[in-house]
Amino acid sequence: MMKFEDYKQYLSPVFAKQTDLIAKSASGCYLTDINGEKYLDFVQGIAVNALGHNYPTVVKAIQEQAGNLVNASFNLVNYESTLTLAKKLSELAPGNLSSIFFSNGGAEATDSALKLAMSYSGRSAVIAFMGSFHGRTVGATAITGSNSKYRKHYNPLMGNVYFAPYPGKDLCPAGMTEEERTDYALFELNKLLKYVVYPEDVACIYMEPVMGEGGYVVPSKKFVQSVREICDKHGILLIFDEIQCGYGRTGKMWASQNFDVVPDIMTVGKAIAGGLPMSAVISTPEIMDKWPVGTHGTTFGGNPCAAAAGCAVLKEFEDGTLIENVNKMGAYLKEKLFALKEKYPCISDVRGIGLMVAIEFSHEDGSPAPDIWAKVKKGCLERHMLTLNCGVNGNGMRFATPLNVKKEEIDEGLSILEASIQAYQSMYPSFRWDS
Repeated sequence: MMKFEDYKQYLSPVFAKQTDLIAKSASGCYLTDINGEKYLDFVQGIAVNALGHNYPTVVKAIQEQAGNLVNASFNLVNYESTLTLAKKLSELAPGNLSSIFFSNGGAEATDSALKLAMSYSGRSAVIAFMGSFHGRTVGATAITGSNSKYRKHYNPLMGNVYFAPYPGKDLCPAGMTEEERTDYALFELNKLLKYVVYPEDVACIYMEPVMGEGGYVVPSKKFVQSVREICDKHGILLIFDEIQCGYGRTGKMWASQNFDVVPDIMTVGKAIAGGLPMSAVISTPEIMDKWPVGTHGTTFGGNPCAAAAGCAVLKEFEDGTLIENVNKMGAYLKEKLFALKEKYPCISDVRGIGLMVAIEFSHEDGSPAPDIWAKVKKGCLERHMLTLNCGVNGNGMRFATPLNVKKEEIDEGLSILEASIQAYQSMYPSFRWDS
């Protein structure tokens, strides 16, 4: 029987592996390994499989397209599926965002959006936020602020990048209320523009409207709207990274809609093609028209198979039941997690929006507990559930279920989570696990 350990030597260790599982098949919420062991997958490719694994209509669309044409490069010929997807996305995107550039992954989309903003504005400075994650290419790494390890040995990266605090509790002074964190983050952003970087040199403010890897942090509407106002005041483009938080994840089609704010540029990815590599930069025709022809491109971006899958994914949003399920199941998940928080004080926080929900583990003194998270994660894996961390301190556990997840599947996951917490109580005898 194939074992990962026997093949590990052929893979670069730079790509951190969460498990040694070798996946063979999957359906919906479940993934099966080569040994026939079935796992409840609450990661779903890191929020990639919006409809779960191997959704029938998505699989059918891919198969039909692959049977006709896999790729001929979108800069040489046009594809029916890609043109159709572009039209559908332009109709769904907020405001006047109707012009689209397709690429292959989130980091590519980030680099593309940066180049677009610089090209349009004639400016070079970028403001991003501490705690943010935008990818691992050179440009994306330069504006990622979730962990300094991503920069190790790579500096100098793209220059003229400045970071402001995001209004998360781990990114602002301790003890602040949500309102105080909002005011603090806005104060620091304005201070940055007053004392450090001249506003008329800033091409864009790049932000996640709901923070992903940084901890599934939902900012206040006041904060997001104020950032929009600051951008308008200084002629700065506002870019929303909706690669993880878009596509219905927050209970609305786009995370921006939760804040009544329309960005100038939006990046989307992960869920866009039902599991295939694809991303997109969406902006206004006015902005896109200022991007000189031939100064950016891609070989595989907008390929017909991914686009066909993308059309099938969007079809599932049409009647509104998918978004309805996100809100219903998201509320149910949070309710049950809050109940666990009351029962187990090691769970110090429950937060999120829609089906973008996370919990946080802390020690009895309130300090972050990535060690507890690691033990609970191990317990979940032993009980056949896949989980993933988040948060700048590595002590959060994110839940990225399919958007069509069922109540019974959530209950199964919560049961595994609680059993895993209970199983490791003995490893922390001094900790007050039960309230």
